[in-house]
Amino acid sequence: MFDVDVYLDRLGHTGPRRPSPDLLRELHKRHMMTIPFDNALNAARGLDIWEGVDIDLDAVFDQVVAGGRGGVCHEISGLFRELLRRLGFDVVIMSAGVRMANGAFGPQREHMFHVVGLDGARWIVDVGFAGPSFIEPIRFEPGEQQQYGSWFRLEPDGGAWVLHRRPRDGAWQPTYRFLDLERDLSEWPGDPDLRAYARELTIAETLIRGRAHDNGQQTLIGRRYTRVDDGVEQVRVLVKTDEFAAVTAGILRPDRLIGTAG
Repeated sequence: MFDVDVYLDRLGHTGPRRPSPDLLRELHKRHMMTIPFDNALNAARGLDIWEGVDIDLDAVFDQVVAGGRGGVCHEISGLFRELLRRLGFDVVIMSAGVRMANGAFGPQREHMFHVVGLDGARWIVDVGFAGPSFIEPIRFEPGEQQQYGSWFRLEPDGGAWVLHRRPRDGAWQPTYRFLDLERDLSEWPGDPDLRAYARELTIAETLIRGRAHDNGQQTLIGRRYTRVDDGVEQVRVLVKTDEFAAVTAGILRPDRLIGTAG
């Protein structure tokens, strides 16, 4: 059963609950450090990956927040959206197409994130992206923003926006493209573009896991492991079975608040 007190206890938040930029930043970071991205259940969902974006809040809360499993973007983001709304934040649903390996962007509603309006500013909130990405919300405005050694930049692109990211010693790369358009959960079910994309994902059967730590993130796509610490990004393939198992367990373990992961 969805319970704000249980949720905040899981995140380790014991301070004030009045909506503020500081509270939004703290909850966002704690959420990303505590609740992992994990698409392991997608294989059983087949082509229906996005049919259930209007989640059963109580059931998913029991499984993810109370039960300790990870989830995909609409599950994790849906829970966080409800938490923010119950705390009094103004939250709008958004969607994006994620940049693929070939440089193109996926369907417009492939990824779900949110925008929070607060004190005359807008903040992009995204706790459901496997990463690497931002750990705390970023301002919805053009220009560069630095966070934990990494840089982020929003650029207009033909009526849309593109989020770019740059590690400390790397080049700018687009992350996803989105319209400044409020979405409704009714838009997802039956989307032919999403079903076609789900067919490709089902064929690939790639497991994706990700979680933040105090100054960065870990992302495991298949056996390709990306770790970012203070903006320094390292990528390697985990060939050894025991190392792969250890990294997977480190990402998925349901600790309350994990600090710098090892």
